[in-house]
Amino acid sequence: MNLTTSQAELNYQRIERAIRYLDAHATEQPDLDAVADEVGLSPQHLQRVFTEWAGVSPKRFLQCLTAEHLKAAITVVPTLADAAESVGLQGANRAYELMVQLEAMPPQTFKTQGKGLRIDYAVVNSPFGRALLATTDRGITDLQFVEHNAEGSEAALLEFFHARWANAERVEDPVALAALAELVFRLRREGTGKVNLLVAGTNFQLKVWQALLRVPEGSLVGYQTLAAAIGQPEASRAVGTAVGANPIGYLIPCHRVIRATGVIGGYRWGTARKKALIGYEQSQRADASIHQEQAALFA
Repeated sequence: MNLTTSQAELNYQRIERAIRYLDAHATEQPDLDAVADEVGLSPQHLQRVFTEWAGVSPKRFLQCLTAEHLKAAITVVPTLADAAESVGLQGANRAYELMVQLEAMPPQTFKTQGKGLRIDYAVVNSPFGRALLATTDRGITDLQFVEHNAEGSEAALLEFFHARWANAERVEDPVALAALAELVFRLRREGTGKVNLLVAGTNFQLKVWQALLRVPEGSLVGYQTLAAAIGQPEASRAVGTAVGANPIGYLIPCHRVIRATGVIGGYRWGTARKKALIGYEQSQRADASIHQEQAALFA
């Protein structure tokens, strides 16, 4: 997937629109022709673009996002450790924890809005739409997606970024950051390499973000389960606030937290994008399971 071209963003916009339509009309079980008409593509073109992105057809993707499936995903297992073991991802998820390493920024650096810190940044393309990516020599500080509204627009994100790091040396470098984005998303998909994150937060927020790194890919947890995982089972509301304050989307997977009812709640970068992230990961896991079953049959 070429992340440095505008075609990647155009394709994601179409996919997100298709997801919105599928979700809004799930009870009607719309066929491929109806979805294609909604996004302005031929059925064949939509099938190809969607399958290239998700690895599964639009219909299979919708199945991965049903309320029943999501509800089951967070009620079958009581703890994060059990969740990892139940899907056979304990080893793989441990590898992810090692691959994505989280380091706390000195509180003084954040309080002074980055004084003495050099931050390279740019708005780049990603498999999940345009995103503001920022990094230092010690790790990534921001990965925030552009939402298609005034509050989450590209201009608004940049304004927020500059205010947050007002005293840092901010250097816009779209070429280097586009290369970093391609590397980050490729390594994350392949489960190889190492990504360093440099985050600023309270001790409580850091504990929540660390716990998020232990949620297996393709699995979901409720806020109460996450609260129990950090040893504070009564703090689910505070956990929700910490999840919402996460400055690094995708790599710190706050999209994997949903309500105990199985309903996908709010997401700072848009509910449709949260559904895209969840559906993508669950479709990858479903696809992997199919391949494993096929391999077992012919072993």
